Amino acid sequence: MASSYKKGRPELRKQADPTTLTPGIDLDRHHVRDSHRKAPKSDNPYLKLLVKLYKFLARRTDSNFNRVLLRRLFTSRINRPPVSLSRLASHKAHAPENAKILVIIGTITDDTRLLTVPEMTVAALRFTATARARIQKAGGECLTIDQLALRAPKGSNCVLLRGPKNAREAVKHFGFGPHKHK
Repeated sequence: MASSYKKGRPELRKQADPTTLTPGIDLDRHHVRDSHRKAPKSDNPYLKLLVKLYKFLARRTDSNFNRVLLRRLFTSRINRPPVSLSRLASHKAHAPENAKILVIIGTITDDTRLLTVPEMTVAALRFTATARARIQKAGGECLTIDQLALRAPKGSNCVLLRGPKNAREAVKHFGFGPHKHK
C-alpha cells in the first residue's frame, strides 16, 4: 500500500486541509528579483538627503516629475552619464519657451568646442569647475537639486534631460565583434 502511494495513485493521496498552507517553492518566481531600486547604493550623505526630500515630494505632490527625478537619483553612475555644455546649448535652443530650467541628474562637463555659452539656468548633481564658470560668466545660473526643489517643487517650467548612456568607451567592446566566417 505504501509503495503504491509513492507512485502517485490519486485515490490514496492524503487530502490537504484547504485552510492550512504547506511550505513550498514558488517555482514561477524562482531566482527572480525586482528590477528597480528602492534606494541608492551610494553612501553619499548629500544623495541620501536628496532621496529623502524627493520621496516626500513624490508622495505629497501629484507631479510625475518628482517621481521620475527620484527614480533617477537611485541609478548607478553608469546610468547617470555626463552632459556637456554643447548638448545643453542645443537643448536650450530647441526647448519650448516656458522651459526655463534644465535639470540633469548627473554631471555637467565643459565643452571647449562650444565658443559661446547661452544664458541658461541649469540644475544638476555636479558641475565641473570650468562648466560652472562658463555658465555663470554667460549670465546663467547653476542650481543644486535641493535648490531646484525650493524653486520648482512640482517641476513646472523644467526640462529633465539625460546624457548619452552608450557613449562610454566600454560599450564599443560589447557584442559579437568583427569576425569573419562565423
